[in-house]
Amino acid sequence: MRVLGIDPGLTRCGLGMVDGVPGHRPFVLAVDVLRTSPQDETGVRLAALERTFEDWVQRYHPAVVAVERVFAQHNVGTVMGTAQAAGIALLVAARHGIPAALHTPSEVKAAITGSGRAGKDQVGAMVARILGIPEVPKPADAADALALAICHVWRGSSTDRLDSARQAAAGVAARQQRAYAQARTAQARTKGARA
Repeated sequence: MRVLGIDPGLTRCGLGMVDGVPGHRPFVLAVDVLRTSPQDETGVRLAALERTFEDWVQRYHPAVVAVERVFAQHNVGTVMGTAQAAGIALLVAARHGIPAALHTPSEVKAAITGSGRAGKDQVGAMVARILGIPEVPKPADAADALALAICHVWRGSSTDRLDSARQAAAGVAARQQRAYAQARTAQARTKGARA
C-alpha cells in the first residue's frame, strides 16, 4: 500500500510517501517539508499547499492519504492554519478519488513507539529505525508525516479493514460460484456423453 502522510500546517507542512504492508518494514519514497511565508496572504499560502499536494499525488499515485486529525489548541491562529492545510489535503485527495484517513497524534505515536504519550524525539528516532534510514528526518514535521504514513500502513482505518474483509469474502464467493458452474457444466457433459 502506498500512503501519503501529511502533517498539516500553514507555515510548515510535512509530507511523507511510504510503501508497505502490515507486519513488514515500509519503504520511504519521498519526504519533504513545504514552508510558506507568514507575510503572504492566507489564500496564496493555501494555493501553494494545493499545488504541492497535487504534484505529489500525480507523481507518486498514493492509494491513501493519511492526515493528522486537528485538535483544539490554546493558539487559535495555529489551529486555524492547521485545519485549513488539512482541508486542502482532503480536497486534493477527494478530487483524485483517493481515500483519506484522519489519525490522531496519540494514535500515531502509539503505532510508532508503543506509547501515545511519546515525545517528538522518540517518534523521530523510531521513524528512522522503522524505515532503516541513518538519520532522523528534519525538521520534526518531516518525521511526523512519515509517522502518519507508517501508522496507516500498519494499522489502516477500520474502513480499510472492513473493505478488505468484504473484498476477500466477495473473492471467495466468486470462486465458489465459478467452481459450482464448472461442476454443473461437467455434469451436463457427462450426462450428454452417456445418452
